Amino acid sequence: MVKFKDYYDTLGVSRSSSEKEIKVAYRKLARQFHPDANKGNKASEEKFKEITEAYEVLKDSEKRKRYDALGANYKAGSDFRPPPEYGNFGFDFGAAGAPFSDFFEMLFGQAGGMGGAQAGGFRTAGGGPQPAARRRTADQEAEIELSVEELAHGSTRTLQISGPGVKAKTLEVKIPAGVRAGSRVRVPGGDKGANLGVGAGDLYLRVKVKPHPYFTIDGDNLVCELNITPAQAVIGGEVLVNTIDGPVRIRVPETTQSGKMLRLREKGLPKLKSQQRGDQLVKLRIALPGKISDDERKLYEQLAKLELERSDDG
Repeated sequence: MVKFKDYYDTLGVSRSSSEKEIKVAYRKLARQFHPDANKGNKASEEKFKEITEAYEVLKDSEKRKRYDALGANYKAGSDFRPPPEYGNFGFDFGAAGAPFSDFFEMLFGQAGGMGGAQAGGFRTAGGGPQPAARRRTADQEAEIELSVEELAHGSTRTLQISGPGVKAKTLEVKIPAGVRAGSRVRVPGGDKGANLGVGAGDLYLRVKVKPHPYFTIDGDNLVCELNITPAQAVIGGEVLVNTIDGPVRIRVPETTQSGKMLRLREKGLPKLKSQQRGDQLVKLRIALPGKISDDERKLYEQLAKLELERSDDG
């Protein structure tokens, strides 16, 4: 299986970016996600590894040239072996592209596939067996890594294909909102395979989700943690919390215990081909200050005295 890694997307740069722009983007991300600045944060550690890997390829002109031409297969095809009738095609995902029905038609024959879908579309597919009459003889499967934001809002990626005797093409693939980890997005080929002399095949993109520094996924719900101060926990009040749609204010009830879960209705992930959304669950954590001022100390001392008096009265 091909593991697609869009190095340009990882660094947040375009394919036309200069070496200097790539270096600047890398340094900015490296400072943000460096393990020394995020001790114990596994998501940041993985992100730092990803951006370092991307920079190691894109900073080298020769490696970048091979990557641009062959995409995920830039390491001389060590991770991907297409069937002989396909030639040596490389795949790569980016952020922009062009319509690709004409190229798929050239590869697979007449457009149209399972269920009459047109080339250039997509379909999520289950893993069950297909009837023999409709089973593909040259299907390919690849892995595509999406962010939580892309699961929520959908995404457009590009598939770059090049090979002997075939002019390189950049193919646009739209990923619908609502897919989940393990979903298979089908990029259909065709029925006749006239140009290959074999049964036509499709490309299936199996979705993998990037670790997120703030959200975790629980079914259709998004889960996050939010630190509150001891004062906020005791007397309550409004606090700001990030959602997939932007920051919103929520009210913390007074005398809130650490670990209490608040629910934001329909702030979770959308369901595929549905108007419904999951919820966002906000787990509250009481965070003690690392350092307090003299005035704060006096107030805490007064509070401790009152608590002691109340305990004695009880």
